[in-house]
Amino acid sequence: MEQLSAGKKLDEAFEKLGKEKSISFEFGLDTDAQSLRALDASTDPEPGDEIPDEVADLLSGAKITVTVQSKKPLDESGEKDYVGMAMKVGTKDGDLIEYRVIGDYTYIRSDIDSLGKVMGAPVPSAKDLPPGASGLKDVLEGKWVKIDMKEMERTAAELGAEPGAKPSPEPTLDARTQQQLLEALRETIAREVDFKSAGEKDGSEHITATAPFRTLITEFFDEIRPLAKKLPPGAEMPTAKDFKDAPNTKVTADFTLVNGELTEVYVDLAKLAEDAKVKKLGLVVRMGEGQAPTAPAGATELDMDEILGGFGAAMMEAEGVGEEGLLEEDFTEDAA
Repeated sequence: MEQLSAGKKLDEAFEKLGKEKSISFEFGLDTDAQSLRALDASTDPEPGDEIPDEVADLLSGAKITVTVQSKKPLDESGEKDYVGMAMKVGTKDGDLIEYRVIGDYTYIRSDIDSLGKVMGAPVPSAKDLPPGASGLKDVLEGKWVKIDMKEMERTAAELGAEPGAKPSPEPTLDARTQQQLLEALRETIAREVDFKSAGEKDGSEHITATAPFRTLITEFFDEIRPLAKKLPPGAEMPTAKDFKDAPNTKVTADFTLVNGELTEVYVDLAKLAEDAKVKKLGLVVRMGEGQAPTAPAGATELDMDEILGGFGAAMMEAEGVGEEGLLEEDFTEDAA
């Protein structure tokens, strides 16, 4: 009875989320740099490929915030119903990148230097840009820029298509297939997950859901395998063999409800690492009322010629590629 009651409360909380027209999710890691380095070491990286200390420090405080806004309730919305979307990736030291999609425009700003550290790759500087690339200079200086997505689609079609060819429609899931995926997920959860009420704390109710990791993901993909032909091209379906080495340790998710509404999910992943040195590794998802994304004032518009020409030239300059297309290094070998 307790499992039915706890599971029903969670189901109702998710239904409430689906009735919202705007919602915000914040994804974060509850970990530290030491645990991330231990997790990386457990994968036996090649010498020199270990996670750099500065990257571990950045990721340990990373948060991703996503906001979506629709004209209809989210559980009734199709692609054309969404009128705004925003995403921001931040760390304890500041924002790495932020973008907003409003109408036909995508707005972007980023911390290029910090992104370069995370990716472990050189980044161009404003002085490497060709004359007239004022928009790309704003990109490198962390200012807001905007891109006309319809223009980008036209340019991409012209570059990649045969003369006279019509662009292929973007692969999407039809509403019926989406519903079948959700039903498969619900059936798997109902069969494999143990729900339990963890009581109240600070005015909120906590419900835990526990399941063996390998069994859960294997059962889910077995449920949706009949839908494989309806998935977009390139979406390969993993088999049970792909999961045979995955740990079957029981993983617990803690759901926080306030007045029946889901506000936070915490999943402790440390046991999945199967490494005693990984002491702290959790995934936190927080839900909140989404604020309508707005277009930032003063954003510089980038045209496609500037994007294709400017960044290409800047990246080649940053990597030391000369006019002849060769690295500007001394490759002269000693005489034998």
